[in-house]
This record gives sequence, C-alpha cells and structure tokens, in this order.
Amino acid sequence: MSDLGSEELEEEGENDLGEYDGERNEAGERHGHGKARLPNGDTYEGSYQHGKRHGQGIYKFKSGARYIGEYVKNKKHGHGTFIYPDGSRYEGEWADDRRHGYGVYCYVNNDTYTGEWFAHQRHGQGTYFYAETGSKYVGTWVNGQQEGMAELIHLNHRYQGKFLNKNPVGPGKYVFDIGCEQHGEYRLTDVERGEEEEEEEVTLMTVVPKWKATSITELALWTPTLPEEQPPADGTIQEEAPGPEGGGEPAEDDQALADLSEGEADLTRPGEDNEDATREEGREDGQEELRYGAIDQE
Repeated sequence: MSDLGSEELEEEGENDLGEYDGERNEAGERHGHGKARLPNGDTYEGSYQHGKRHGQGIYKFKSGARYIGEYVKNKKHGHGTFIYPDGSRYEGEWADDRRHGYGVYCYVNNDTYTGEWFAHQRHGQGTYFYAETGSKYVGTWVNGQQEGMAELIHLNHRYQGKFLNKNPVGPGKYVFDIGCEQHGEYRLTDVERGEEEEEEEVTLMTVVPKWKATSITELALWTPTLPEEQPPADGTIQEEAPGPEGGGEPAEDDQALADLSEGEADLTRPGEDNEDATREEGREDGQEELRYGAIDQE
C-alpha cells in the first residue's frame, strides 16, 4: 500500500500569518504559546519561537486532518501523530516534515505497518499486517517495497526466503503447522498474453515468480549453539546441564505428504490465499488498489 499523506496537505508558511492571539517577544514576533487562524482556514495552537511553530503544537487542516506533535522551525520534527481525513493515522517519528525513524501507520482498511521509515517511505525492518486475512510480512523494506530476507506468515503456514521488487525470489521454504517443511525456490517465469491493437497482434510478457519444490522434510527446530566451557584450572569439572530428553539418533523422516509433490508445486504465492485480495488504502486525496502480497508504493 501507498502511504502518501501530509506531503499533500500543505501547512501555511511563516509569512502567511493570519490572525494570532498569544505571546510575543520584544521584537513583536510570535514567541511562546499562542493560537493562530491562518488565511487558508487552518488553525494552529501551540508553541512559537521567533515567529515560527516550534515545540509542541496542534495543527488542524480545514480538510479535517490534524497533526499533534513536535515542531522545529515550522516543520514537523520529533514525535507526532498525523490523522488523515479518511481516519487513517501515523504515529511515530518525524524529520524535516517527513515520516522518518520508527512509527506505526494504521490504514483505513485496518491494515497496519510497524517499523522503520526513511524520507516518508517504509525502509528498514518492518512488519505489515493484513487485517482481512490475518497474514503478515515480517522483514526488510527498501524505498517502500518488500525487499530482502523476510517471513510471510499465514494462519497455518509460513514462507521464509528472499524478496525482490515485492516478489519472492530464489531459495526458500514453506513451513507447515502440521510438522513438515517444503524446500524449493522461486523462479521468474514469463507469461504471455495476446492483445489485438489496430488489427495487429501484440504479445505482452509478464514476469511471474513460480514455485518449484525440491524436497519435503521434518520440521527443523532451531536451537542456539553455546560455546563449550573449559574445565577449571584446578582439575575440578563443573556439572553440565542435562541435555534435552529423547537425545541420541535423530528420528526418521515421516512419510512425505501425498498432497505435496517433489516436482512443480502450485503453492499459493506468499501474500495470496488462492486468490488476489484487492485492498483499498487510506489516503486523503483518494484510494488506490492494492494486491495482497504486492504493495504498490507511489
């Protein structure tokens, strides 16, 4: 989903003074606490410093949007909450009028993103929760797109692997709650579709990642590896913690599930539950289409 927001809700600049009721300094500048009604119909109440919004304040747009948080020299900077006209909201860190740092964005369709931001875009580590299906993407983001190592968690299984340009690529595995894993890789496949345009046949190519399974194994439980402790110099040996019960030879693999073949497996792509779930994202000047598992960033 896109999360365009306050960049399209311009605040009045320092020269658009409007009406003001509040404290001033010796030079006559707005300085201290005050209330202002600006020429465009917006209002601001909070701290000023040398004529500029500076410190804690509440800015209300005539559209119904509002910002509650910190300012530095007329710009949103620090911690603040921005509530958009459609009810979506962002709460977190700001820098130079942009979402920057750590924050939580709650969309109008109840999806949420929790994580790092850079220059108004999802960037770094973050978790995107899909409210309609209960699935979530946990991993890295680059310039608003799912990219890097991540885990896509569904209700009864999860996919672990690498993403690039919003799509899974390369080796990965599906982990099923019934106690098995399917290993394989996503390969980019060209899908052709023909269209007629001005009585000429035009063939368009669409690149779609396709899952190819290679093996099915028992669930691999991860356990940390601790460094071996050296015995004390005086020759005494400390008592070791007992190992896990059932130690010894590993158990044999369970019989492979009949419904999971080792060849081509038409598993649902990460982010899909047998069909594309089209989502509407909240933004103040309109809504845009989102396909589940592939988030469009403007």
